[in-house]
Amino acid sequence: MRSRDRILGNLEEIYRESFDHARAAGADSRMIDLDNAYVRDQLMLEILLDIRDLFAVSPAAPAASGKSAIEQLAALKRLAGR
Repeated sequence: MRSRDRILGNLEEIYRESFDHARAAGADSRMIDLDNAYVRDQLMLEILLDIRDLFAVSPAAPAASGKSAIEQLAALKRLAGR
């Protein structure tokens, strides 16, 4: 499993390269779009990594309610209507 630092570092590297190309081209609006996309993607990745870490500690262990974590997530998804 790849480490959190490696994954986030790869994300930064990808965006940094694109940002540098946009800066060299003088594309200010592209630089702003890349900044916003980077922050959004970083946040999403951190959330996914947190979920991965939770499952690595206790993969789908039954809770006090007798439901596994997967069943609880499915119930939350149904509740949210997605």
